[in-house]
Amino acid sequence: MTILDHAISVPSTRTPIRTFLPNPSVPYTLTRTGVVMEPETGNIYEAEGVLNPASGRTPDGVLHLLPRLVAEGNVSRIGLAEVVLDGGVPVDVRRRGILLAPDRGWERGAMNAGVEDPRVTWVPRLGVHLMTYIAYGPLGPRVALAVSSDLRAWRRLGPVHFQYQEDLNTDLNLFPNKDVVFFPEPVPGPDGGLCYAMLHRPMWDLAWVRPGEGAHLPEGLGDDRPGIWISYVPVDLVEADLGALVHPGDHRLVALSCFPYEELKIGAGPAPIRVEEGWLLIHHGVTGAILSDHDPRQNQVCYSAGAMLLDPLDPSRVLARSAEPLLRPETEDERTGIVANVVFPTAIETIDGVRYVFYGMADAKIGVARLDRI
Repeated sequence: MTILDHAISVPSTRTPIRTFLPNPSVPYTLTRTGVVMEPETGNIYEAEGVLNPASGRTPDGVLHLLPRLVAEGNVSRIGLAEVVLDGGVPVDVRRRGILLAPDRGWERGAMNAGVEDPRVTWVPRLGVHLMTYIAYGPLGPRVALAVSSDLRAWRRLGPVHFQYQEDLNTDLNLFPNKDVVFFPEPVPGPDGGLCYAMLHRPMWDLAWVRPGEGAHLPEGLGDDRPGIWISYVPVDLVEADLGALVHPGDHRLVALSCFPYEELKIGAGPAPIRVEEGWLLIHHGVTGAILSDHDPRQNQVCYSAGAMLLDPLDPSRVLARSAEPLLRPETEDERTGIVANVVFPTAIETIDGVRYVFYGMADAKIGVARLDRI
């Protein structure tokens, strides 16, 4: 029995929150190939690490990373770095400057400031790169979007404003949100019409905003651990005005923590890629103890990389997921850094027919691993 045979026997529903059944494993592996970027000595913008990159190709076809650059005081910017290849394998970068800095009011808070953890998806139908990033502003981490035709010049579309959805009995705009990424092509929405869709990770506990406030869960959700959600914007709205992308609706839960390496929370990694089994999503799972919502360096956590397959006919539905991580912190670079014990995948690129995943290493460096089908 194939993965798809198994999955088809599981009935799909269109409710925002549903119960998930055990699924077979995902037939993919990750194999380290090395470190591709680390902080440059004397570079003030990289004093506290380079990490969690997006990726893309400029119009001349040259592969670039868009790393998060962290300056002293935990102030993040998004840079541009050309990838250096050796025999088709990424081994180094050439820095090409800074693309975005926290120079908007909604990107600067009293306790922190930054444009963080970009994900970039090239959408051929629109002819643009879509960048999601986290604007760390006055109310903490919020989702923001920017677009570019050449990967160098970016136009901010602004913060995301999730449409109200009555059956959830909550407003998603109340909550911090992270790990946001778009699919590279339109997918079927809840009503069957084609939509542009984003994955995201709301965080329900508001105690860090107002002590004692605690978690406020959507209707029907009994688990307060952050999980992966999907939201949609109809194709016709986006193709009439790219600004429609900042008003997604039809929110659905995709996945919650399931396996031991995901005990605390999960979040999406790079943009999903289309494979023969469906949409392959590399994600991260977290175990350990979160001691501070404001300063991750105080936390005692372990971030590992897993994977799941999403239904191409209903990408809110999980067909399969990995019961064990594809990659866990094992090397010195992954176990020692700004935040210990972290592998945080954020980008996938194909080079000469081989797929490579770029990932943050202990919030300090950037590693790369080869993605293979078993």
